[in-house]
Amino acid sequence: MDTTIRNLDERTYRAMKARAALAGRTIGETVNEAMEVYLARPGAHLRTGTLADLRPRSFPEGNERLSEEVDQVVYGV
Repeated sequence: MDTTIRNLDERTYRAMKARAALAGRTIGETVNEAMEVYLARPGAHLRTGTLADLRPRSFPEGNERLSEEVDQVVYGV
């Protein structure tokens, strides 16, 4: 299924794309897995609010340049 998702946080998307590349996976595979994990959480369906209420989380220390490093490996930039 091809889907366009609008209004994604750019930093979060780049971090997800970088993690997918490091794992040798596509962004689609990684996003599918993330959605499956989210839906499997107990009580996830009981939460109120919207996706717009979600805030990105920081990566652990030492990963500040992760997306830049992945771009360098993948694209030679």
